[in-house]
Amino acid sequence: MELAERELASYAPVLEASRLPKDDPTRTERLDKALSAAANPPLEIAHVAAEVEQLASDLAATGNRSLEGDANTAAELAGAARRAAARLVEINLSARADDPRATEATQLRTKN
Repeated sequence: MELAERELASYAPVLEASRLPKDDPTRTERLDKALSAAANPPLEIAHVAAEVEQLASDLAATGNRSLEGDANTAAELAGAARRAAARLVEINLSARADDPRATEATQLRTKN
């Protein structure tokens, strides 16, 4: 929940910068910085989701057979969260192709 709240709060500066008039000389730089900062919480979410996905997959394979369906469901949901959060990072950093976080996000999103 803490990461979700951070993710939500981190986007407010993006909205604020995007509301600036297009001819404002600070708009582009402020928007770029805000998008860069807004990429961090979903990147953390993607990492945590990947860890949960792996734990749930391991549990489905080696755990109590009567809980296999629940573990598989947890793995699928965590995988969806991983992919969605990683995609947010890619979108936020789309103007920063050289940012290593964009590459990291793509690897997390496409991980099998």
